[in-house]
Amino acid sequence: MSVHRMISILLLCVVCAGPVQSPIPPEVKFRSRYVNPMPKPADFTSAMLWGIAIVDTRVPGYEHATVEITRTRLTCRVNGRDMVLNDDSGSVRGGLYRRYPWFGTDAHNPMPLKQSADPGEVILEVGTRPDRVWHFWADSPRQRIPAGKLEGCTVTVGARVSTGALLQVGFDYWRDANADYGSGGNNHEAGASEWYLPSEEWQTAEFTDIRDPN
Repeated sequence: MSVHRMISILLLCVVCAGPVQSPIPPEVKFRSRYVNPMPKPADFTSAMLWGIAIVDTRVPGYEHATVEITRTRLTCRVNGRDMVLNDDSGSVRGGLYRRYPWFGTDAHNPMPLKQSADPGEVILEVGTRPDRVWHFWADSPRQRIPAGKLEGCTVTVGARVSTGALLQVGFDYWRDANADYGSGGNNHEAGASEWYLPSEEWQTAEFTDIRDPN
């Protein structure tokens, strides 16, 4: 067989196979990590971590998908020091939000939580509501960012993502520690992490808006 014929056959195989399916469902707004190019408003003095968990309904058995969470932590770097704003184990708050279209409204239902046999873990049974975005945030109250030169903040979430589930984390800056979402304008999204895919191992999902000095 000639080299040209072999190359033609290989190209034909690639075309027949079609495009590789993305592991991220098409309705998702931010399909990869991003940092908001707009800086935090100068008068915003607080921050809160968040996470979103969903199922991929293209995966067989997605109805049984879960996201287990052990710890949620938010730190902000002020004057060169990492200051802890939230640090919780085995507990989160949140709601079930519209998925189609993605967060089409702020209206939401309470997010059901299942307590693990381990008191340091909480389980989101995302497969039971595949039509919703499971949006969670820290169980502890939103805190004020300490005064000083702010370089940015970092959120980490210890999680185990089962087959059929997906997880993304990020955080918002807020006008103050008590402002409600209202009609919008009181929060400023700092960005979002990459999507964390299923794994039998525990993962640390992380996002930061701290710029690399290099």
